[in-house]
This record gives sequence, C-alpha cells and structure tokens, in this order.
Amino acid sequence: MSTTERPRILIVGGGYVGLYAARRILKKMRYAEATVTVVDPRSYMTYQPFLPEAAAGSISPRHVVVPLRRVVRGAEVLTGRVTTIDQDRKVATIAPLVGEAYELPFDYLVISMGAVSRTFPIPGLAEQGIGMKGIEEAIGLRNHVLEQLDKADSTTDEEVRRKALTFVFVGGGFAGAETIGEVEDMARDAAKYYTNVSREDMRFVLVDAADKILPEVGPKLGQYGKEHLESRGIEIYLETSMDSCVDGHVVLKNGLEVDSSTIVWTAGVKPNPALARFGLPLGPRGHVDCNEKLQVNGMDYVWAAGDNAQVPDMAAIKAGVPAERAWCPPNAQHALRQAKVLGDNVVSGMRGFPQKEYSHANKGAVAGLGLHKGVAMIVMGKMKIKLKGRLAWYMHRGYHGMAMPTFNRKIRVFADWTLGMFLKREVVSLGAMETPREEFYEAAKPAPAPAAAAPAPEKAKAS
Repeated sequence: MSTTERPRILIVGGGYVGLYAARRILKKMRYAEATVTVVDPRSYMTYQPFLPEAAAGSISPRHVVVPLRRVVRGAEVLTGRVTTIDQDRKVATIAPLVGEAYELPFDYLVISMGAVSRTFPIPGLAEQGIGMKGIEEAIGLRNHVLEQLDKADSTTDEEVRRKALTFVFVGGGFAGAETIGEVEDMARDAAKYYTNVSREDMRFVLVDAADKILPEVGPKLGQYGKEHLESRGIEIYLETSMDSCVDGHVVLKNGLEVDSSTIVWTAGVKPNPALARFGLPLGPRGHVDCNEKLQVNGMDYVWAAGDNAQVPDMAAIKAGVPAERAWCPPNAQHALRQAKVLGDNVVSGMRGFPQKEYSHANKGAVAGLGLHKGVAMIVMGKMKIKLKGRLAWYMHRGYHGMAMPTFNRKIRVFADWTLGMFLKREVVSLGAMETPREEFYEAAKPAPAPAAAAPAPEKAKAS
C-alpha cells in the first residue's frame, strides 16, 4: 500500500461493478489526480453468469475469472476485507489476508460488495449445502458430482449408491435452473463411460418456493423451461421448500423425503451483511439507499451500485411504474451500465461538476439450460421477442460472451466453446483437489513407534 497526498478513491469490492468502475475512473482521471484503491478478499473478479457452464466443464474455470491487478493497472489492489468504516473520520479498517488490521483514510468511497447467498436456518444446510456464488463452488460442485458417479459405480451397497446418484437443487431462478440443466447434461454425458451407472439410475430434483421457475423471462418461457427440464427426467416441485437436510436426508415441505449426497443451494441472494457496519443508510432489505445518480442519499462523497445497492429504476418510473416499486433488479445487465455511470459520476463529483442520472430500459433476459438448450426474451421498444431452444442458447452465449470483461477473457471463453464443438466434454473428477496435501502428508509423516515387546511370562518355580 502506498502513501500519497492525492485524494483517495476507495472502492470496496472488486466484483463486476468494482472492476468496471475502477477502469472507468482510471480512464477519465487526469494524471496523478487521485489514487484509486480497490479492496477485495480475492485478487480476481468472477463473472457469475458463467458459473453453471464452468461447473459443467463447458468453460475452463480459469477463464471465468479476471485478475484485478492485470486489468486495473494504475490502481492499488489490496487483498483483504473492509471490516468497518468510520464515516465521520473518513477512515476504513482493512483486515489483510495476513497480519494486523490497519486504518486507511479516504476522500471518496464506492460501495460495490455485491451480494451473498440468501440462506435460512434449515437444519443441516450449513454442513451439506453447496452454493453457486464463486468459482471455487462451481469447481467443487463439478468434482463432487463426478465423484458421486465414481462412488456409485464402485459400490455394492444399494443405499450408498442411491444416495450418491440423487441430486437436489433448491432455487428455480437463473442460477438454479441453469445449474441443474448444465449439471444434468454433464452427468448424462459422463454416464456413458461408467459400466454400472446410467442416466436412468440418477435422480435430479429441483425445488422452489415460488409457483414458477425462471420468472425473469416471463410466464410462458418459464413454463417452457419447466416442461423442458421435466422432459429430461428432472423432478420439479413448486410452491414448496426444504425443511431439513441433516446428513443428506432431505425433507421437503410437501412431505417428500429423499437421501442425497448433493444439495445445491441457489435460493436467491441478499446484500452483503457487512454493509451494516459501514455507517450507511440502508433500505428495508439491507441495500445501500441510493438516488438516481448512484450517490448514497445524504452523502455526497459515497456512491454505490450493483447487487448491494437500492437504485431507482428511472426508465420504469418514466413509464409510469410507481416509484416505491421501481428498483433496478440485481443482474449483470444493470451492473455493467451502472458501473460506467458511477465511474463518470465519481470523477465529476471530485471535480465539482454535475453528475449524470442512471436510466436503462430492460433489454430482456437469456438463460442456458444445457448444451444447445435455452430460453431468451429480447425487448425491442414495446415489442418482446421470445425464443427457445438452440437459437435462444446462441443468444445466451453471444450476450454473455460479449459482456465478459476484457478482450483476453472473451477470446479464451469463445475458444473453449469452439473446441467444445469438436472435442468431447471432459468428465474427469479432480476431487483430490479438496485435500491436495493428503497423499504427501501420509508419505511424509513419521512412522509410529513400534510397540514395546511384552515381557516373557516367568517360568513357574519348581516346588
């Protein structure tokens, strides 16, 4: 960390908004006008819409992440967490990966921490559940699913086999529907290489508390998505929830009980709870309360955007939607555009110039449900174009491929997709990655000391 007399722009979070905002600020700033500091627990940004494809092996996990230090050159990148912020003193407390926490003064503040998985106090969830918010979880899910096929193929215990081949997914939004679609595709392909495992032996279950899946693409496409997944043998239970999953024994509200070694939790997100320690005005659901210029209400030196911000949807308000119900949804479409406006507004605010209002009309939504399968709703003015099947899948890949940050990562992702057209899917389980030192530890640990020889019994004395 460098010391400087320049004003400091502190960006808390290096996700989609943090990365793009930092790049925009660095591009718009004059030389040595300010110091830009980005703080995040990870040294990379994860493009979350590609996590299902990474879990299925369609994209290399390395290509789904963008190294911060490489793409925000000219900024300080601190790997650690902002634990508290003193707004009166304009000082943030940084907890680095190693060493003692320290204070970092700032002049301008950008909050871009994103969201975390929204969970409930369900017995067994913390111990059994797998989330889908980070690339580590996507890799872990892929390895775990393939490892379950290995177990089922090699065991003679029918109960163990049934539990290994049952996969439960909770949450029917984009993350849940896309992940179960991709993972089922991968498992179907992988089963071809197993002697004792077939797709018919597997059981995939999708659970959601709502009355439909994929609400973002509308009721008709959502219904198509449901019917398509069901046609692939996936059981879908709507208007129900999970009561418990202790030791993998899943109990649903509708009375269904199954034993599963794989429980994937994608039931929505919530703002990062650390926001409560930052001295910021928060909305009713924990989001940072912002105005239409992405500035935090009542604070002219703080901006926020993305999943952790409550931003008025000006396009909807202008179309007649009541202001109390018009908020920008937490998706990549808004995050990308908000980050650019936010970057411009930070530089304008620093210079005392007027700031721009953020307004973006919804352009639609796309979702992939496995290889060559998807749904898409494209909004063109007052007209909505609804697509399904292979064409929608192309739209899904095209949109997210172009939205992927940096030319470097775009090329790598498209290269993965191109190779996938000619080469078979990789179905190798690297479950040992979870404990990479285990084998070395077993080889290197000291051998146990030999047990002391038992003393020979005394001979009976002659009488």
